[in-house]
Amino acid sequence: MVPTEEVSARRREVEDKLKQEEETLSFIKESLDKSEQLTKNMVSILSSFESRLMKLENSIIPVHKQTENLQRLQENVEKTLSCLDHVISYYHVAKDTEKIIKEGPTGRLEEYLNCMDKIQKAVEYFQDNNPDSPELNRVKSLFERGKESLESEFRSLMTRHTKPVPPILILDLISADDEMETQEEMSLEHLPESVLHDIIRISGWLVENGRNQDFMTVYFQIRSVQLDRSLKGLKDHFRKNSSSAGVPYSPAIQNKRKDTPTKKPIKRPGTIRKAQNLLKQYSQHGLDGKKGASNLIPLEGHEHDLRVKHLADTLSDKHGPAAGRDDVFDIEIDAYIHCVSAFVKLAQSEYQLLTEIVPEHHQKKTFDSLIQESLDNLIMEGDNIVSAARKAIIRHDYSAVLTIFPILKHLKQMKPEFDQVLQGTAAGTKNKLPGLITSMETTGAKALEEFADNIKNDPDKEYNMPKDGTVHELTSNAILFLQQLLDFQETAGAMLASQETSSSASSYSSEFSRRLLSTYICKVLGNLQLNLLSKSKVYEDSALSAIFLHNNYNYILKSLEKSELIQLVAVTQKTAERSYRELIEQQIQTYQRSWLKVTEYISERNLPVFQPGVKLKDKERQMIKERFKGFNDGLEELCKIQKAWAIPDVEQRDKIRWAQKTIVKETYGAFLNRYGNVPFTKNPEKYIKYQVDQVGEMIDKLFDTSA
Repeated sequence: MVPTEEVSARRREVEDKLKQEEETLSFIKESLDKSEQLTKNMVSILSSFESRLMKLENSIIPVHKQTENLQRLQENVEKTLSCLDHVISYYHVAKDTEKIIKEGPTGRLEEYLNCMDKIQKAVEYFQDNNPDSPELNRVKSLFERGKESLESEFRSLMTRHTKPVPPILILDLISADDEMETQEEMSLEHLPESVLHDIIRISGWLVENGRNQDFMTVYFQIRSVQLDRSLKGLKDHFRKNSSSAGVPYSPAIQNKRKDTPTKKPIKRPGTIRKAQNLLKQYSQHGLDGKKGASNLIPLEGHEHDLRVKHLADTLSDKHGPAAGRDDVFDIEIDAYIHCVSAFVKLAQSEYQLLTEIVPEHHQKKTFDSLIQESLDNLIMEGDNIVSAARKAIIRHDYSAVLTIFPILKHLKQMKPEFDQVLQGTAAGTKNKLPGLITSMETTGAKALEEFADNIKNDPDKEYNMPKDGTVHELTSNAILFLQQLLDFQETAGAMLASQETSSSASSYSSEFSRRLLSTYICKVLGNLQLNLLSKSKVYEDSALSAIFLHNNYNYILKSLEKSELIQLVAVTQKTAERSYRELIEQQIQTYQRSWLKVTEYISERNLPVFQPGVKLKDKERQMIKERFKGFNDGLEELCKIQKAWAIPDVEQRDKIRWAQKTIVKETYGAFLNRYGNVPFTKNPEKYIKYQVDQVGEMIDKLFDTSA
């Protein structure tokens, strides 16, 4: 059972809670009533505000619309006044700008162009709005006058400030490209910067507003003359300076050249002039067989020693003027080579200038016209060189082809730059240089082939043969000519390849070129050998014939070995060196047989056999006497004859002397030991003229007229 007090307490707690809940509900109800009242009040206020706002809007909107209309009217009035001012200004343009237009643009180009713009706008206005107005004719006339003044100013600026490029700067430009690749790139300033700016502004205005292209014709005509004068100035510079201390460069370039690695220089024609002179003399005297022996120095020898002074006097007295002409020709060729390089550099510079002045779609055509005269002159000069070479070849003057080599080599080196410069020009312009190269290659190939044929067919003239058996002019000149080809191997190979029709030629390569040149050199050497064999038959003495062939073969071999010719020959003839050594040895053996008629007298064959102490018969004594006498006479005769012969090569001369001396001394020594003490005569000194050492000394004097 739960106690009564506890129940009462619980009841009181429940009652208290109920009372609290009632009070809370009463408060909530009271709050809701107040909130409802506030809401009603707010709705009333908002309704009142809306009513007042509508009244205000109805009052302001009409005022706002009236204000907008007034503002629009004001703007229209202002625009109308502005248009009137603008239209009226067109009627004042002629008056405002006439003075400036008459005075011209000189010194105030921008102001002048602004006036021209105003006049052009006036013209457009009157054409569109009042084509019958007298003002239209006035502004039109003023506009045309202004345009003519601009064209005149363009011409005047171009004429006054376009000057030929000084030769020194051209040479520096070429030198900078070849020798100062690590240095900053050089450029030419054709026009002062301020002048260039004015010219660009005028050309731009004429293209844009003048609708006139006449100024482009003026531009290329003036610049074309300048380009041509620059190249001619370079030639004159060479003529004045090449004969002295060389062609000068500017001090700046000279200083840089000292410490700058250089490319291999162009082989100047002057460096091959000596070879040309020798070949020219030979071709005039030797190949045509009309003028007798030339004064050429083939190699050291007895006849050479006697001719040195005579040749020097002849060249100074007789050929002095010709030598002077050769120097002039050297300068012309050298100048031409430099002009080719100069043309490329100047043309590149001209194109850079042209791109700033001439509109892009007219640049290629204008550039083509600009360079045409200078390019034509350059090609024409090259054609003249080819023509002169052809005439020289007809005269059998094969030295002319040596002139073509450096030019052709340089043209082919410059062709990529030429093609780049002429890119975009007409096909006829692009084909001019390839045409000249083809012409030179054809002419050069013809000269090479005719030279080889003439080597083979050189006449066997007795008066043209060296009496001492030394190296023939034909040999020295043929080798000299071939040696000149070494500096132009690729060029010479290209010449020969240009005449090939095989599939190999169509796929031209440096290796193919090298093989062709090797084949050609072998052909020349083969023709030379055949000709030498034919010439050797002119000698009545077979020993002298052998010495002649020996000297020539030895000279050929030594010359091949001292230069790169031997490597070039070996490309197609691996055994060439060995073959020449065998030929040389064969001629030595042939020569040695000439002594058999001397040693035959003292050989052991057919000698009498006798017993020591037994008295010789008259027949035996006479035989011994004849043997001694035959040997003495033969020795003296051979030594006298062969002393005048020549073996220029000291090593070969000593070798032949030693071999012959060894054979003769051994044979004579044995004979002398056997019969020297035999009483075959009462006058032994009459028959025993020489001791063994004396015989050796006599042989040591062979091939030496001074001994």
